[in-house]
Amino acid sequence: MKVLFKVTRQQQNTKARVQTYTLEVESGNTILDCLNRIKWELDGSLAFRKNCRNTICGSCGMKINGRSALACKENVGREIARFPSPSTKEIPEITIAPLGNMPAIKDLVVDMTSFWNHLEAVDPYVSTRGRAIPEREFLQTPQERTQLDRAGNCILCGACYSECNARAVNSDFVGPHALAKAQRMVADARDTETEARLEAYNQETQGVWGCTRCYLCNAVCPMEVAPMDRIGEIKQQLLQEKDAGENRSIRHRKVLVELVKEGGWIDERKFGVMVVGNYLRDLKGLLSLAPLGLRMLAKGKFPLKFEPSEGVEEARSLIEAIQRYNSHCE
Repeated sequence: MKVLFKVTRQQQNTKARVQTYTLEVESGNTILDCLNRIKWELDGSLAFRKNCRNTICGSCGMKINGRSALACKENVGREIARFPSPSTKEIPEITIAPLGNMPAIKDLVVDMTSFWNHLEAVDPYVSTRGRAIPEREFLQTPQERTQLDRAGNCILCGACYSECNARAVNSDFVGPHALAKAQRMVADARDTETEARLEAYNQETQGVWGCTRCYLCNAVCPMEVAPMDRIGEIKQQLLQEKDAGENRSIRHRKVLVELVKEGGWIDERKFGVMVVGNYLRDLKGLLSLAPLGLRMLAKGKFPLKFEPSEGVEEARSLIEAIQRYNSHCE
């Protein structure tokens, strides 16, 4: 069958353009097979990364029909099925573009410097002290090793980083790939720097609290690492070990649970005072709420009283059951 490939072409720091190529292909051909044919048969100037062709190296990450994926994993048949042509007479189209959140060098090749720098920032190596055991090999039990399975599957393809909404608006956020690797270090029984790692990952919007929980990293990960879930595991450990006074992010989550247990939903009057004002201990935070509070009062949007929701006891029992379960699983 004939397929029209719309490929983004560009040089570094220049405006991108779309170039089209028509190929006769089979539905089982991978997108990488098709790109190879375009380069070998139609246009030798097309640039893209590739290596293993077997979903191992992560080199061929790119945007295929708008989502970040590996060109060696996705095939023509599946892509056409995702976006079928309105008419059977039309030639099916597949769009191919470079990964997001990283500047293009040429065509589908991006500069991954920020990707690697952010990975390095979480120190993704078992600590030196953890490796310094000259008498014998450092053995792990099967149960300990199982804790590393999901995060250990990451092949650093860049798909999650490309899709990350938090990274798009906050250049300090280290990204889901780095935090998935960070969770692996926290869970690794051989590592001796867990406390220091958690302190580093507890940074406001640079660490785990920068994640907006959009789930896109989970949706595109070709290895089912589920980076957002790994970030959630670090958050959960921080919430268990840190006091609400540590920082606003931890306080935000603890106060939310506390107020829902109390009233079934959030008492907005208390929420701002407790989170931003740190339970009346942060005068600067309290003063920062004044302009918003005055505007709400002027527009009649400030709740003067709080009405608990129905089923408060049921909501409280559910939260407490989850808390007991999490405590039992530690």
